[in-house]
Amino acid sequence: MDGIGGETASAAAPLSQWQHDISRLYQYYLDKTTPHTVYRWIGTLFVVAIYALRVYYIQGFYIVSYGLGIYILNLLIGFLSPLVDPEMEVSDGPLLPTKGSDEFKPFIRRLPEFKFWYSFTKAFCIAFVMTFFSIFDVPVFWPILLCYWIVLFVLTMRRQISHMIKYKYIPFSLGKQKYGGKKPSAGSSISNND
Repeated sequence: MDGIGGETASAAAPLSQWQHDISRLYQYYLDKTTPHTVYRWIGTLFVVAIYALRVYYIQGFYIVSYGLGIYILNLLIGFLSPLVDPEMEVSDGPLLPTKGSDEFKPFIRRLPEFKFWYSFTKAFCIAFVMTFFSIFDVPVFWPILLCYWIVLFVLTMRRQISHMIKYKYIPFSLGKQKYGGKKPSAGSSISNND
């Protein structure tokens, strides 16, 4: 005869195994999307458009959109910031070069692009689900929230850009730098008319 906990343990085992399998399958497909940056962002733009259309047609949930905007701004700051802030931390790891004679050190983001995309997309999906619950539809005058968010965005970006200028870093890579190399001169060309 099994004890009292025996039946619940045997019933919980398949459920936890199913949850583990679903989690692994989800992570598998998430990992497969990692190299497809453009397609990931196109899918995210589709999710953003669906959310924007829902909020537009319902004419509500502006406080959810405002909270979403603040969260996205926070993600953007993490995406544009270096991993090690030269103002705040002294580290043995790679630092941003502060002089032209300093050795080149690559820009390492505090929030990598994949995590930025994942958090961005997940935030819009959660906000979309929140629009189905009337408890989140707090009546507010949305132009005030929009103006406040724009002021917050401008002030935050001004501070971030001045930080970039002060420590001379650009958080974007435009690809590998290409050099012209040597160009053959007219007198040194060899003809292959033999």
